[in-house]
Amino acid sequence: MAASFENQRDALVTFLPHRLNRQPVVVRGLTADELWICAGLSAAAGLVFGLPLAWLTSSVAMVPTSVVAGIALGVFVGGGFLRRQKRGRPDTWLYRHLQWRLALRYPPLAARLGGRGLITRSGYWTTRRTSARRTA
Repeated sequence: MAASFENQRDALVTFLPHRLNRQPVVVRGLTADELWICAGLSAAAGLVFGLPLAWLTSSVAMVPTSVVAGIALGVFVGGGFLRRQKRGRPDTWLYRHLQWRLALRYPPLAARLGGRGLITRSGYWTTRRTSARRTA
């Protein structure tokens, strides 16, 4: 009897791996997806800043230099900002928050990107329960 109890206990998982499906933090509190988005937006900003700078200085090397500097600054500043925004919130909060803001500001674009399922109504919600009296 004791042997069967031991076999049953060996077959059970005694812990719940709640962090298995989370993306690991890569740099400054950013996951891999957030890092790619932050680096891409920072590179685009560096390119926009670097093109006029390259034209003014007559040096083509200013474009890649400003792109690399933009990525470094964007990951450093953006990582700190996003880490503060995400602190104490669920893992999917950032994506749902961006989806919600997109649904409020650009509803046609949000409909294409899956924002239709979000509740965007603001105001008071009621259960419409009243103290109706029964008449017999």
